[in-house]
Amino acid sequence: MNGDLPSIRGVADAVPVRYQGELLGALAVAKRQPMSATEHRLLSDLGQETGLVLKNARLTAELVHRLDELQASRQRLVTAQDTERRRLERDLHDGAQQNLVALKLKIALAKNLAATDPQKAQAALDELTGEANEAIETLRELARGLYPPILAQDGLIAAIEAQARRTSLPVEVEGGPLPRYPQPTEASVYFCVLEALQNVVKHAGATKATVCFEAQRDRLVFSVSDNGRGLDPARARSGSGMQNMRDRIEVVGGGLQVESSPNTGTRVIGSIPVS
Repeated sequence: MNGDLPSIRGVADAVPVRYQGELLGALAVAKRQPMSATEHRLLSDLGQETGLVLKNARLTAELVHRLDELQASRQRLVTAQDTERRRLERDLHDGAQQNLVALKLKIALAKNLAATDPQKAQAALDELTGEANEAIETLRELARGLYPPILAQDGLIAAIEAQARRTSLPVEVEGGPLPRYPQPTEASVYFCVLEALQNVVKHAGATKATVCFEAQRDRLVFSVSDNGRGLDPARARSGSGMQNMRDRIEVVGGGLQVESSPNTGTRVIGSIPVS
């Protein structure tokens, strides 16, 4: 509400309630006799005090709402992290652990064969070399899902380019060079971009995607766009994948938005404040 105070019928006097020039409301007095100068002055003073009270009340309500959103976001992240830990436990048990157990048994077999049949022992050792390499690659894949070494060593552009080469459709990475950012910021952007690319592959029906980065003076802005079938942004906001991305970005103080409509592709845009 801005501008001049509109006329109020049936009152003896009315004063605007403002805070730093913004019109927040009005105080009106219904009285049969005209207001005296003293009464008008008192009403004006009260209007000025009321402006500060209303502004503080609004700020308090906004802060409470923001804190509630932050608490809900963090709870979702905790739940997602618990789910991810359980997935990692399963992957370790069903993948790397089983490979290592099998390697241990085959090493014992090769050791026994070495004394009786050196040729078979050599063949078993050759086979073990390949299986050991597979176990190493399995562990590397798990490590990439936790925090990829290339992200820690070379930063966002290199990490996203490496991931783009593994994606099943062409992905172009634009922007940079980027400065290094705190680990929570880089990790949030990295995993957000990965989830956005996974959504493109799974749901967009696209033939290509583009990841853009822009290092502004006080913000890091990034986007993931595709040429797919598009979607209704309202439906996208309610999806768990989009909520996961939004939570990742909001936990480091940023924001996420979606630009899309049917048959026009989709663009996910993130922005994070940086010092």
